[in-house]
This record gives sequence, structure tokens and C-alpha cells, in this order.
Amino acid sequence: MREILHIQGGQCGNQIGAKFWEVVCDEHGIDPTGRYNGNSDLQLERVNVYYNEASCGRFVSRAVLMDLEPCTMDSVRTGPYGQIFKPDNFVFGQSGAGNNWAKGHYTEGAELIDTVLDVVRKEAENCDLSQALVLGSFEPSREGKEKRKEKE
Repeated sequence: MREILHIQGGQCGNQIGAKFWEVVCDEHGIDPTGRYNGNSDLQLERVNVYYNEASCGRFVSRAVLMDLEPCTMDSVRTGPYGQIFKPDNFVFGQSGAGNNWAKGHYTEGAELIDTVLDVVRKEAENCDLSQALVLGSFEPSREGKEKRKEKE
């Protein structure tokens, strides 16, 4: 199979990613609990591109979600499709960067990077033949905009 690993980060990336997964679930006939309720065998034909199938017949998204603070992660986890995500693939800090780019880059983010890379590695190792890594938005926040202005 040619799997795709979806990596989403930050508030914007996780909010867009949550909506993305709702659409993918709808296209494949996957309900919010991860069970197939579709009406066509075509929906299951390539379902393993985006999902791992758990032993209980549920489909779990092949996604890694990260943020520097837990608020957005909690919203995704408790949202309508929160059950399709593997709990171990939520990686988050506790305090966030407080719109301070340097804090997000050098301290809070630096503390999480090894954990994030480990989770991504484990997901990638579960793929037979990885087709792509899709990266969600990571830098639309105010501190990201300030950093881009500095580079101009």
C-alpha cells in the first residue's frame, strides 16, 4: 500500500487538520467512531492510504498532531471526530509560546521535538511503502508572522 502520513501542528494546522479528517472520513464512509458505515466497496478500496485498521475493525487516522499547548489538542480530541486519532499521537507542551517566537523555537518547541520525531518515526515504520508526508500549517500565528517580517 502507498500510505500517507499527515502531520499537523499549531492551532491553525490542527483546526484545518481536524476539518480535513472529517472530509476524508466522509469520503471513505468512516463514522466519528472510526467504523465503516459507507455504501460502496470503492470507499474501502484505498482506505489504507490514510488509515490504519485496528484489531477491532475501527479505522484510526495515520496522523501526528502537535502543539506547544494543550488547548487545541483538547478541542480536537473532544471534537466530533476525536476518536479517529491515536491517543499516543497527540504531542503537546503545557505552556505554549505566548506569541513569543524565540520561546517557541528555542525552548518550548525544542523540548518537544524529540518526542514529535519519535512519534513520526513510529508511524512511518508502520507503513509498508510510504507515499508522502503531508505537513499541516505550523506558522500562521503572530510570532510566525513577526519572524517572517524579520527575514524580509
